[in-house]
Amino acid sequence: MGKIGALVISVVFQPLIIPMFVFGLILFGVPEASSVPFEFKTRIFYLIIMSTLVIPMLTIFGLRLSGTLKSLHMHSTQDRMIPFTVTSIYFFLTSYFIYRITELDPIIWQTMGLISIVVAFLTLVTFFWKMSAHMTGVGGLVALIVVLGIHFSNFQSLYPLLLGVLLSGIVGSSRLFLNAHKPLEVYVGFAFGFLSCYLGFQWIWG
Repeated sequence: MGKIGALVISVVFQPLIIPMFVFGLILFGVPEASSVPFEFKTRIFYLIIMSTLVIPMLTIFGLRLSGTLKSLHMHSTQDRMIPFTVTSIYFFLTSYFIYRITELDPIIWQTMGLISIVVAFLTLVTFFWKMSAHMTGVGGLVALIVVLGIHFSNFQSLYPLLLGVLLSGIVGSSRLFLNAHKPLEVYVGFAFGFLSCYLGFQWIWG
């Protein structure tokens, strides 16, 4: 794996893109996982993309242009503190906004709330230790695939699960190849993302 390839993988599968995959799977991949009417699914999906990917990314670019953020790669824990904190706030605000839409299936705000809690905990850890946010994200995605496979018999989870595990390996290897993390930071990140989201999603669909 070349440095450019590892960098591309790290950028493409950055943590901020994971909520899009999560809600894409819930809303469109496993339609029976929620009771959201089809005509509203696309609107909710666009809302999630705007509030968890586009707006946080624009904010991070703004921090970089202003000099507040030294590097978009956030090599140090100091570089991660402000972007992670701001992202946590955006995520909780999104959760609250969705919660206020009383006509909407509670599963949607509960899922967003779970993601927000995971990100907030990751942010707290970042003040002391550089746990891998990339691996936390893919670990949570793998947990979702497992839980959906358990609760919805129509969802053929084998190939998505294999793809998720493969993605985890590729992303983890990329982070290590770039010396962005130590092995323990990668392993703990994946374990935390998987376990927290597995328990959370089990509660949501339990």
